[in-house]
Amino acid sequence: MKKKLLAVLFAAVLMLAACGGAKESKPADTSTDTGTTTTTETASVDPEKIVKAKCTSCHGGNLEGQGSFPALSDVGSRLSNDEILNVIENGRGGMPGGLITGDDAKAVADWLATKK
Repeated sequence: MKKKLLAVLFAAVLMLAACGGAKESKPADTSTDTGTTTTTETASVDPEKIVKAKCTSCHGGNLEGQGSFPALSDVGSRLSNDEILNVIENGRGGMPGGLITGDDAKAVADWLATKK
């Protein structure tokens, strides 16, 4: 019994370490004010890059799923965009919520919703 408990605890710690990686820093907002108009340049969100950094350690390099983690390669055929965003923000099963937040989460949900 102790071995099983120890194995479960080890797996949980390993999953949190793999899925809860370092937060990505966003580029600084570079605004310039010319007196009459303000221009803001922002980098576009690359959802595929975010998925590779945050999701593939658990869901597989090709999003094929591995172990108890489901495949994401066809997630758009099973879940709507809003449902995918909800899972990203709040977690589900063994996946903790909040690994991806804000505009990044929305962009990833949009991108994954096209996977059918």
